[in-house]
Amino acid sequence: PSSDCVMAEQLCLSDSTCNATYRTLENCALAKTRLLSLDHDSRVRCLNAELDLGNSSLLHCKCHRRMKRQEHCLRIFWTVHSSMTDGYLNLETSPYENSANEEHWKTDYNKLAALVSGKNCSQLAGDATNPCLRATHICNLSKKCFRLRTDYASICTKGAASEDVCDRRKCHRGLRNFFEKVPEDFTKRILFCPCQDEFCGERRRKTIVPDCSFQYNTKPNCLWLLDSCLEDHICKSRLADFQQNCQPVDTSPDGCSLHNHAACLQAYMGMIGTPMTPNYVSNSSVEVSLWCTCENSGNQKEKCDQILGLFESNKCL
Repeated sequence: PSSDCVMAEQLCLSDSTCNATYRTLENCALAKTRLLSLDHDSRVRCLNAELDLGNSSLLHCKCHRRMKRQEHCLRIFWTVHSSMTDGYLNLETSPYENSANEEHWKTDYNKLAALVSGKNCSQLAGDATNPCLRATHICNLSKKCFRLRTDYASICTKGAASEDVCDRRKCHRGLRNFFEKVPEDFTKRILFCPCQDEFCGERRRKTIVPDCSFQYNTKPNCLWLLDSCLEDHICKSRLADFQQNCQPVDTSPDGCSLHNHAACLQAYMGMIGTPMTPNYVSNSSVEVSLWCTCENSGNQKEKCDQILGLFESNKCL
């Protein structure tokens, strides 16, 4: 049975045999993080250590998106599963418990707003022509949604020191805080509000303050973005979750291998606030992309196109 990785680690460290095996895996993961090439014997030792865990709860543990010690939990997961990260696009399993289901995502919007405000929702009727503006107003009815949305908006629009450059790292952290700590009933409505005109679409595109969180002065190569992501436990985990839940299949009627669009959308939201933050590409469509290019990819052009295609031409997403 799956368990919290932090609890599983505590259980393992209290057992001398498991403890020794886990310490070996920590060294293996550390060597990989530092890009040290392991000799044949070391690779065998790492593989055997992973196999030696056998039925340990560490081997089957998972993490939760909203848990307090999330980064610590994810570090444990990738320590145990470090062999899964060989090469590009080979993150086979998500470290996250899958909590998204279709029914949960069908909450009635008006009832939600009435519940939060304690008032009748007729006051919001004027926002009917712009669902994204309406979604923002309903967020403002919740103290937590309003505070965390204001926080990231403030950080992401602020220049760093005297230069007119934002602090992207802080901006990303603020966005992750918002999407992790505010109930999804609010966040998904703000991010996926349906638009009929370009004014609404532009508001939706600017939800994540793209000038700071999404765009660079020039588009980097997508392989560079991927490398930045794989060096970060949270980004690597969100990418693995996205790959698992948004895996496109042409032969499937709904385009998804797992047939769960709610889990795919939740995984997409998880990518926001990471080095591989996606966004809408224009104010007149719902097409999304990464801010990167596959030009000058040399013999890795196919891998690069694959990464970009996960977002640009993903039938499931």
